[in-house]
Amino acid sequence: MLEDAGAADRALRHVCGLHNAGMKHLLAIYSSQTGRTRTLLEAVRAGVDEFADEVELRVLPALQAGLDDLLWADGLLIGTPENFGYMSGAVKDFLDRVYYPSEGRKLGMAYAVFVSAGNDGSGAIRAIERIAGGCGWNRVAEPLVIKGEPDEAALALCHELGQTLAAGLSCGVF
Repeated sequence: MLEDAGAADRALRHVCGLHNAGMKHLLAIYSSQTGRTRTLLEAVRAGVDEFADEVELRVLPALQAGLDDLLWADGLLIGTPENFGYMSGAVKDFLDRVYYPSEGRKLGMAYAVFVSAGNDGSGAIRAIERIAGGCGWNRVAEPLVIKGEPDEAALALCHELGQTLAAGLSCGVF
């Protein structure tokens, strides 16, 4: 761990030239029935919030998010519980609603996935990656699967996922 996180943050901003960069937009959509995915989302949000001067975060339940939200975004975070070895119906609904209307309009968009799993999360990840591939999106982080009740280590991984996506967007890496 860095002893002077402020110095590291200033160095990153200098390297990325953030004093001249425009605001980037990050959309986080999620579904949560038990509250576990929502807990993971809050840790992801805390990581993104460290770049609040460069990255605007819009967090929406998947059933409330739509095409305009997706077109606004430079990056996408997808949070889902594992339901019957698949993504939640709400996340699938969002992807179904935006797939054809956004076709060809968000090619190369950065995305990342986090799954609250009771099993291994592989079915949810596989389905999301197949749809994202059809959209032409670019996965920029390994999918994060958290099994069972989130502990401090799991929340730290989620925080890092949020930081990674926000830093990459703010620096123009993706």
